[in-house]
Amino acid sequence: MKLNKLWAALALAGLAIGGAQAKEGGDQYPNGAETWLAGAVPPPGNYFINYFGYYSGDLVDGGGGKVPGAGVDAWFNAFRFVQTTEHKILGGNWGWHVIVPVVHQDVALGTGSKSKFGLGDITVNPFILSWHTKNWHWAAALDVNLPTGAYKPGEPRQSIGANYWSVEPIFAFTYMGDTGWEVSAKFMYNIKTSNKDFRPAPGAPKMKYSSGDEFHLDYLVGKRFGPWGVGLSGYYLKQTTNDKLDGQTISSALGPWSDGRKGEVFAIGPSVTYTNKQGVHFIGQWHHEAEAENRFKGDKFWFKLIMPL
Repeated sequence: MKLNKLWAALALAGLAIGGAQAKEGGDQYPNGAETWLAGAVPPPGNYFINYFGYYSGDLVDGGGGKVPGAGVDAWFNAFRFVQTTEHKILGGNWGWHVIVPVVHQDVALGTGSKSKFGLGDITVNPFILSWHTKNWHWAAALDVNLPTGAYKPGEPRQSIGANYWSVEPIFAFTYMGDTGWEVSAKFMYNIKTSNKDFRPAPGAPKMKYSSGDEFHLDYLVGKRFGPWGVGLSGYYLKQTTNDKLDGQTISSALGPWSDGRKGEVFAIGPSVTYTNKQGVHFIGQWHHEAEAENRFKGDKFWFKLIMPL
């Protein structure tokens, strides 16, 4: 099927927006969310975690250059409930969580900009195992991302959700040294189903768009001084398989990206944490996307709260 090149480019660019939590490039997971204590799942109990942030970026092509007229600004807030139980599996505590995001986005794609506010793609995880020693903490888990966010075929500026399911195996660790140093990382691999409602233009027939799987990680290196901590944190993402349209690998003829439209991004920035006497953690950070291809590139500002209930 021949597609109008302009509409195809705009619609494919829109796929870089879907991903409700962070708006940084088709991501159902908000990259950079887990830095301090990434592998240190809290002890048995109930916890509330809130992620509030702002992202602004420009779409970049396969060479990292800006695509004219394509950008996004978004505010997001994600509500997370975590329960860690006393039940042991393989020596680790079993737990679960659910994340419910809401997003307000303003997207420009060459034909003007539009705004949208609504529920994003909900994440559930029925299987979290966590282990602890004096200085080391680690966890294994399996996230399931649900296509609950608003999606309008043929109009990416009005779409918040990715409109596909995905599963994500996870391994995370935290090292907390006796002198206050912390090194944390969270490793993930996102395996996606297809979006069967994709349209390259309003009114065009529906097609099946398959986004490529991705390896990504969050990281932190920091130093604690009493209740305070300062460090550098960020994330890295590398798409490992090609994007496909009706089973055919995306061609560079349909837009400014490289064949397969494999995305990649690296972000780094300062991070500060504070823990009060009640055990409530406050985290503030700025992540600058220093390098990116075939996705959005910009800056993300975070405020995170971790509170025992």
